[in-house]
Amino acid sequence: MIPSPLPPDFIPFNRPHLVGPELEYIRQAVAAGKLSGNGMFTQRCQQFFEQQYGIPKVLLTTSGTDALEMAALLLNIRPGDEVIVPSYTFTSTANAFVLRGARIVFADSRPDHPNLDVTRLEALITPRTRAIVPVHYGGQPCDMTALLALARQHNVWVVEDAAQAIEARLQNRPLGTLGHLAAFSFHETKNLSAGEGGMLAVNDPELAARAEIIWEKGTNRAAFARGEAARYEWVDVGSSFLPSELNAAYLWAQVEARGIIQRQRQRLWETYAAALAPLAATGAISLLPTLPDSQPNWHLFALLCTSETERDALLAYLRQQHILAVFHYLPLHCSPYYAARHDGRPLPHADRFGWTLLRLPLYHDLQPEQQHRVIEAVRTFYETR
Repeated sequence: MIPSPLPPDFIPFNRPHLVGPELEYIRQAVAAGKLSGNGMFTQRCQQFFEQQYGIPKVLLTTSGTDALEMAALLLNIRPGDEVIVPSYTFTSTANAFVLRGARIVFADSRPDHPNLDVTRLEALITPRTRAIVPVHYGGQPCDMTALLALARQHNVWVVEDAAQAIEARLQNRPLGTLGHLAAFSFHETKNLSAGEGGMLAVNDPELAARAEIIWEKGTNRAAFARGEAARYEWVDVGSSFLPSELNAAYLWAQVEARGIIQRQRQRLWETYAAALAPLAATGAISLLPTLPDSQPNWHLFALLCTSETERDALLAYLRQQHILAVFHYLPLHCSPYYAARHDGRPLPHADRFGWTLLRLPLYHDLQPEQQHRVIEAVRTFYETR
């Protein structure tokens, strides 16, 4: 069946954007004759993030998911190990460790924000806990000071899921530079995009050499190419985590324009916040707070409805107005795949965000008149209820 064409005034939830030289850089990658990865654009991106953020080792990957799977391999996660993960997150956060045989211990969200509640974290740590995976939801930081103190006390690894957090900061430190490892995403919905892509930040220098081997399918090829190894051999486990140079070339153009991208997203975010604050003041909706000591990256704009029924009605109404808004994660502790493995603890805040949170369109090319339509549609929905 041929899908029906979208109405000409349809506002999508997301739209990939070109900032300028993406296609020229892709042409240069083709002309260089190396498309398989770890070419000049891959190395340019990696060196930029190492220098800009002070990360000892950065490795581009085919996705944020792959970066998390690399982290699980690098930490030697095995069957019987426990990994603490927020329930309110995407499946990749948990899947990366499930693939290594780990048991996932789900943490509840904060009462006021989808990030995991660090005040209740210590009760989840046992002698089998190997790692904690905080997710910086929407580019807003977890309480990493308290979380890292607990991790040091219990000798536990910290893997930041910074998929949504590029260019966000906590106390002026870039998110993704605080834990032992961090995974970023450059999916087309993210602030900086490669279409599909990701990045592993190796913040513990002792993990850097092995990370590169895992990245190169378990071989020492990168070291051999630099003249640091006499032979090119299989020396460890690994997989094919390198992105194509075409993706890296596209990403490099976005990295160069990150200031323009961030300023535009900030303008859009602040317009939503100012326009919907009066509605939030009536109690009809709630808005997520900006967390203390943080510099957000304006990755997403979300509102909270008073019930799942109301949220679904609002989604349907916006669709009738040719506007695509979306709900976000469904809590993993009650998912069809993992519910039977969950220990049965209620996670009420994760549930509440799962059933009431709604995301509005926010992307680089969203025009002022389009954003005005979205805002007016939300207002009209509540005025007529």
